[in-house]
Amino acid sequence: MKEAEKQSKPEKEDFNDKTTFIIEDKKEKQSYSLDEVRNKVILGDAFEVLQKLEEKCMDMVFIDPPYFLQLPNKELKRWKVKTVVEGVDDTWDKFPSFQEYDNFVERLLREVKRVMKPNATLWVIATYHSIFRIGKIMQDLGYWILNDVIWVKSNPMPNWLGVRFTNATETLIWAVRDRNAKKYTFNREYAKSVGIGKVGANVWVLPLCWGKERLKDENGKKLHSTQKPIELLKRVLLTSTKEGDLVLDPVAGTGTTGYVAQALKRDFIMIEINPKYANAIIHRFKKPLRINRDTSISRHNVE
Repeated sequence: MKEAEKQSKPEKEDFNDKTTFIIEDKKEKQSYSLDEVRNKVILGDAFEVLQKLEEKCMDMVFIDPPYFLQLPNKELKRWKVKTVVEGVDDTWDKFPSFQEYDNFVERLLREVKRVMKPNATLWVIATYHSIFRIGKIMQDLGYWILNDVIWVKSNPMPNWLGVRFTNATETLIWAVRDRNAKKYTFNREYAKSVGIGKVGANVWVLPLCWGKERLKDENGKKLHSTQKPIELLKRVLLTSTKEGDLVLDPVAGTGTTGYVAQALKRDFIMIEINPKYANAIIHRFKKPLRINRDTSISRHNVE
């Protein structure tokens, strides 16, 4: 997804022995049947691939788009300890302007809406840098927002400069295609069990991705800057899908959505442009995830 992750296509890895799991999108390919792509990763441009999928076929969509953090183009160091801040400085998070970012988000949301069933739901996650822009665009496109869910990070990155609040939250917007959507899935009792307070409010407290769950590259650095925790996707999926539902992640990154979906007996389709991330997804799936649905994930099974 050349535009979908705002990056040029990197050098491709050899996926010849992985064709049972990875589908490399080709321009000459005009369309995909669900049987072709169910429980697969499609290596390609999300905008091009989405146009090749059937209309109204997805039960739920999860989007973790670029944050557009607008960080300065320089090495960031903590003032006192002088250590380097490992921020989100990836090419795919950089846009020339707010308008370019808005255009990207709008295009992605339009394509996603086409493949959602009439009663499907959509989750979008972002930080304060972009979530308000995304919410406006969703409403402009006719999406009907059901809730926002506030993810409170129990282990946020400290604010070393001391010039503002520590940013310890991200926001998820949960929506349907339009205000007339009916019979969408909402597992109320489960939602009450993970939300705070007796009423199960729309606040989830859980840690950032850490320890063995955090994927690393050959240099021991985090592989993906914004890898989401398994527990977060577990809550999303158990709240808003049923066993056998088809879940789409069009900007899959390291594949947490599909990894958790498989463990919960949901089907998935993931789209990812970066072969490095797609290769990481393959390695994750070599060790199936086991999830306890009533409590947190069993971390010793997470590699």
